[in-house]
Amino acid sequence: MTSVDELMDYAEVVERFDPVLGLEVHVELHTNTKMFCGCANLFGGEPNTHVCPTCLGLPGSLPVVNGKAVESAIRIGLALNCEIAQWCRFARKNYFYPDMPKNFQTSQYDEPIAFNGWLDVALDDGEVVRVEIERAHMEEDTGKSLHVGGATGRIHGAEHSLLDYNRAGVPLIEIVTKPITGTGARAPEVARAYVTALRDLLKALDVSDVRMDQGSLRCDANVSLMARGATEFGTRTETKNVNSLRSVERAVRFEMTRQAAVLAGGGRIVQETRHFDESTGSTSSGRTKETAEDYRYFPEPDLVPVAPSREWVEELRGTLPELPWERRRRVQQEWELTDAELRDLVNTGALDLVAATVEAGTTPAEARSWWVSYLPQQANNRGVELAGLAITPAQVARVVALVNSGELTNKMAREVVNGVLDGEGEPEAVVEARGLKVVSDDSALERAVDEALAAQPDVAAKIRDGKVAAAGAIVGAVMKATKGQADAKRVRELVIARCS
Repeated sequence: MTSVDELMDYAEVVERFDPVLGLEVHVELHTNTKMFCGCANLFGGEPNTHVCPTCLGLPGSLPVVNGKAVESAIRIGLALNCEIAQWCRFARKNYFYPDMPKNFQTSQYDEPIAFNGWLDVALDDGEVVRVEIERAHMEEDTGKSLHVGGATGRIHGAEHSLLDYNRAGVPLIEIVTKPITGTGARAPEVARAYVTALRDLLKALDVSDVRMDQGSLRCDANVSLMARGATEFGTRTETKNVNSLRSVERAVRFEMTRQAAVLAGGGRIVQETRHFDESTGSTSSGRTKETAEDYRYFPEPDLVPVAPSREWVEELRGTLPELPWERRRRVQQEWELTDAELRDLVNTGALDLVAATVEAGTTPAEARSWWVSYLPQQANNRGVELAGLAITPAQVARVVALVNSGELTNKMAREVVNGVLDGEGEPEAVVEARGLKVVSDDSALERAVDEALAAQPDVAAKIRDGKVAAAGAIVGAVMKATKGQADAKRVRELVIARCS
């Protein structure tokens, strides 16, 4: 592993070198079945239970293309502004690895289903970078290796390895960018923003659950450096299977500082795959990078070509949803948000939650007041993502409605939300169980006000003398006596009336 002493300061890196990026994102499609067989496409499960002769590559078994996967590939290509091939076919990518049961991967080589596209990516300050797409092609996923007995979970130092082929044959779309140049110091930020935008797009298309933590969205980050003024790209490395947005940015930044130190020291960059270590933010050497010739590609003889008609392609174009950035522009205008407010909603993952709460009957301001302040605090306290809280937008909307109707105070509403989060049931059930309802009976409030005034005659005298600010002490006493279940505004009105 590269040590800290062998890294160049980032400011010096971008002063001396121009980074070149190439991002390859693998997307697992959430079709019901695998790419070339009828096995269930499910995450997890007992090892080697979602398998059959076809996805295990047993002799005599024949593949059949998953039509839904082809449809998803076309929709992804259209959303990425790609050209859709009128005719394409699958190829065999030949290599041996234990988690590849057939010893080849059915993929697409020189004839992808989608090519020559682009995606505009917005950075945090609003700058837009156009990332050009080389291709989006169909293939199948590999199985998984579990290395047992080592300290790192990798094969080096392990006592033995276990193989799970449940994932083998799961439909994949690999989206490959053209070289990304001219980003300078912002290269790591651009990489993260691109994968973020791509994830949001795929989620909107509903073709994948894009769970990076479960491997259904993975990024291979290619990085090389050119000396300032050079015209030829440098030698690249490929950091494999980076599985979080933050890690994409960190991996690119680390490789830039590592490669710069090597080049400045007179060394050369080895074209290789590298592994990213989440705990240290560093990369380590994997294996020498193969070229296309090493894979001995040839057309898959057991599958017919795919030739989507132009009519079908245009029909699928009509199914594309409102794209995430278009939706953001719309809601920003409708909700009258500043750029900063919109970025906060997007960055915290609250935008969809706020929108769903608005659809359930609240105003945007009411929905935002919960999802950008109190609920993020609760998510942090409970150690979960905001969307993972045990409360739905519809339940939040019902709590807001109870406040608006005067049945709950804001303080009581937070107690109700806490009850829902703690699994005590629907908001109305929590209100009933905890006895959380505003005391709105004037006769009961008047008795409480009279008792408070009698207990604090000096304060009552000040109010009668016109010092209405002193009413706060009486309101506080009434709120305490009613356990916070009185309407403070109404209590204040009654105090002033009683002392007039």
